[in-house]
Amino acid sequence: MASGRQIKEHMEVVGSDGKHVGIVDHLEDTKRIKLAKTDPRAGGRHHFIPCEWVGRVGAHVHLTKTSREAIDQWQDA
Repeated sequence: MASGRQIKEHMEVVGSDGKHVGIVDHLEDTKRIKLAKTDPRAGGRHHFIPCEWVGRVGAHVHLTKTSREAIDQWQDA
């Protein structure tokens, strides 16, 4: 898992398949990422994904799960 300090607001989150999952709203208590509700995939609601799904952070937050797995398993706010 990458360091939470590398995850910044407005970074794109992508699945292991390279497909868009969401946009970082902010990091909550270094354990989970809150995704922006304004993202088209969010349906106007915030969603949370655990930081343990993060494989690496570069220009984007790269998850160890595919985009479909992440969307199917994210938590609603």
